Amino acid sequence: MPPINVKALCVFLHDEMILVKECTDPHSNELFYRPAGGGVEFGEHSSDTIVREIREELGAEITLPEFLGVLENIFTYDGAQGHEVVFIYDAKFVDPKFYKMAEVLLDENGVVCKAVWKPLSFFISGDAPLYPDGLLTLLMR
Repeated sequence: MPPINVKALCVFLHDEMILVKECTDPHSNELFYRPAGGGVEFGEHSSDTIVREIREELGAEITLPEFLGVLENIFTYDGAQGHEVVFIYDAKFVDPKFYKMAEVLLDENGVVCKAVWKPLSFFISGDAPLYPDGLLTLLMR
């Protein structure tokens, strides 16, 4: 039985936009979006995880992390079931240049992907899913 993963993700909200990774499920070809972040390491607080992950993936420093909530996510990706508990934070970039970039390249352990600014209305209208499940509801509170 696979383990339950513990993750921390960081939403960056700016002018009704959110910075999200653009992803495609290799099995179903579903296009979806997800905030940047990653796995919580043993002995690491989830708020420290987002600082580390954003530094590693985007080469950026953040400030003012604010805990928004916890989501439990059971999902299928690449044909396999996954289960994760996700700590969600909002934060601000120290360098304002990130707010002006149409897309930001992320390095996830040598695999480069892109993050884009999407209006929250894009997800509210159902144009594409925002994961983990429940994130949009959490952000709309």
